[in-house]
Amino acid sequence: MNYLTIDGNYGEGGGQILRSALSFSIIFSTPVEIISIRKGRKKGGLQPQHLTCVNACRDISDAHVEGNEIGSTLLRFNPKVVKSGNFTFDVAEKKGSAGSTSLVLQTLIPSLIHNSKLNSLTVMGGTHVPWSPAFHYLKEVFVPVIGKMGCHINLSIDKWGWYPIGGGVVHAEIRPSAGLKGIKIEDRGRLLRIYGMSAVSNLPYEIAERQRAEGLKNLKALGVDVDIELVTAPSPGKGTFFFVVAEYEGSSAGFSSLGALGKPAEDVAREACRDLLEYHWRNGAAEPHLADQLIPYIAMADGPSSFTTTKITRHLLTNIWTVKHFIDTDIRVTGKEGEEGKVFKY
Repeated sequence: MNYLTIDGNYGEGGGQILRSALSFSIIFSTPVEIISIRKGRKKGGLQPQHLTCVNACRDISDAHVEGNEIGSTLLRFNPKVVKSGNFTFDVAEKKGSAGSTSLVLQTLIPSLIHNSKLNSLTVMGGTHVPWSPAFHYLKEVFVPVIGKMGCHINLSIDKWGWYPIGGGVVHAEIRPSAGLKGIKIEDRGRLLRIYGMSAVSNLPYEIAERQRAEGLKNLKALGVDVDIELVTAPSPGKGTFFFVVAEYEGSSAGFSSLGALGKPAEDVAREACRDLLEYHWRNGAAEPHLADQLIPYIAMADGPSSFTTTKITRHLLTNIWTVKHFIDTDIRVTGKEGEEGKVFKY
């Protein structure tokens, strides 16, 4: 068997290389060998959420897999036919954790949008955890953007999962797509409004109220309506969350922060507001996380795409590098890493 070999330690050397490689391996029916997986990380190799991604991709594509175990730094993945139906995946199946449900969904969605039938996914684990997009970021920012490209996805949440125990439950319905079209997000235009939520699980409601009050105070100077909902979130664990979406004429951007033991509620709100304000006063339509997440979709889309971003990250550049192993796509970046820039595909 001839495998396409990808160095999992390239660039930022994180799980994004693995997730993108798995998605494109399925889409283009290309056997892939990923070496040195997360080699430079403190806990190298496959961790529970990465293993869930691997096994989920295996299940939807009937793939032959070697190296799918905790700590493995080498993975061989040979997909067959993409299946359709109802699938359930548990990040904590092998080792109890609050591994990210969002990262599992972002691995599976590109592989399933071209399926001719409806697919229903249930993913259990962490829904609002560090170092990954929160569920509500996917629902309010990411899914609407790729929806404009032709991806038809509905997301819902039954339980929230916090670090360290997880226990969250999310659902995704992925409807067949007739094909992806390019997207242009270059001028975000005028700020229209800000909305979001201040949430707590199994902690005093006053914490959510304090987060909300601090958020309103920090965003008042922008001079637009700010609507922050107070939420008591069902969960087996404890946690707090503050999330705001800035809606502009031409784009939207989302920013969030999580509570932690000993972290004042006011600091939680200030973190998300600081990121929103930094974005607002810079140029660029896509914030850094959205910019990175759009790469697989513009690579697959028919026709040209372009977007400006407030910051070119190594994550973004690494994702482009990974995608180009599978598809001859002319994705280019203007600007330097760490600065504002533009991504375009002819």
